[in-house]
Amino acid sequence: MHSPASRIVDSADVSPDAVIGDGSSVWHLAQVREGAVLGAGCVVGRGAYIGTGVELGDHCKIQNYALVYEPARLGHGVFVGPAAVLTNDTFPRAVNPDGSLKSAADWEAVGVRIGDGASIGARAVCVAPVTVGEWATVAAGAVVTKDVPAFALVVGVPARRVAWVGHAGRPLEPTGTPGLWRCPVTGATYREHGESLRPDRTDTGTTGTPTTDTPTTDTEETPTHD
Repeated sequence: MHSPASRIVDSADVSPDAVIGDGSSVWHLAQVREGAVLGAGCVVGRGAYIGTGVELGDHCKIQNYALVYEPARLGHGVFVGPAAVLTNDTFPRAVNPDGSLKSAADWEAVGVRIGDGASIGARAVCVAPVTVGEWATVAAGAVVTKDVPAFALVVGVPARRVAWVGHAGRPLEPTGTPGLWRCPVTGATYREHGESLRPDRTDTGTTGTPTTDTPTTDTEETPTHD
């Protein structure tokens, strides 16, 4: 089911069994497979691939030539950068030990889960099964092989945490109080607990949390920042 308020260009290959939400755009040469679900206000860029049964929340951006394989699950406001890959096969082989070509019955797909507001940088690879926590950032070119905590910034191969980021995506700055961090953009504070981070509930100022009904860019060449 395709919303009449969605935009699908003629060269895109979108299954009639996919669900495309209000205000979503699917651009040239992109493919959206059967059973996939895109929320409202999503953008699927040129040449991107959305696998069978993949679920995207509202206001997700899948940039040019990104590959999102089933059974991936993405929350609201997720950014997947150009040519990034979300895999689905832990032990890939084209053939069985007897040399016969593998079929769908010969392996079990495993998925990547990405929390609300998280970002996957250009050409990064998330090796399933992994979970990327809400508002985390995976740097361009990183290879994620284990779960990423919420609000973490991870870089490298394999990816490792080097900093914390806030809702605005910028690295947080120390406040001088152990375990308390501040966003340089919004001023919101976050409290560290071991290997996790959460917004500071004692902060009476701005939280820095963007609303989910922010308008989505409606052009094919969306920014490819990382």
